[in-house]
Amino acid sequence: MTTNYEKIVRQYLTTLFSHSPDDLEQNLPAVRKGDSFLFMAFGEECCLAPDGITLSGREDHGPRGLIVSLYGTHAKTDPLELQPLKSFKDFPGSAPYHGAFSVNSERILVPHVPRIKDVVDMILKAFDGDSSQDGPGGDFSFLLYPLPKIALRYIFYYADDDFPASVTCLFSANAPSFMPLDGLADVAEYTSKAIIHLIKRPN
Repeated sequence: MTTNYEKIVRQYLTTLFSHSPDDLEQNLPAVRKGDSFLFMAFGEECCLAPDGITLSGREDHGPRGLIVSLYGTHAKTDPLELQPLKSFKDFPGSAPYHGAFSVNSERILVPHVPRIKDVVDMILKAFDGDSSQDGPGGDFSFLLYPLPKIALRYIFYYADDDFPASVTCLFSANAPSFMPLDGLADVAEYTSKAIIHLIKRPN
């Protein structure tokens, strides 16, 4: 049975590929192979094609597939602008999503802070990330690229005698140029879920 997600994804793909996307390779950016476009998404190899989206070779017409299809339809020539990093609440119109963003993208990681620190190198490798300190660093932090032109900086604080552990997620400055606001919240949510999936892999 076709799900609502799949219907929407196919609508976006029809819109995207209804004209010849001659500049899509540069705008994503991606490697073009025939009618397909290959790039990294959520730490996995992604194929964006007229007949569907795959992540790590598996067809994905769920939430991540929807995010990728949105990213494709909003692709443009603008380069990623990293600085100044922005919190989700800094983006105009984001107020209706603040609560869900905090729960699904930041607080979901709080119980895992020590384990995340233990496997930082694995997370960075999956997301082509960077652990150098550029801006607020907390107890530790890193920069990830869930999509080629959208970067997220995660800032982690350990629990101490006065405060519980906490996590902050910041966006690259022009992230809204490449994704609607609700889609940006989803990008952070599914990046955080990908981090949890990675840290739960057997050693």
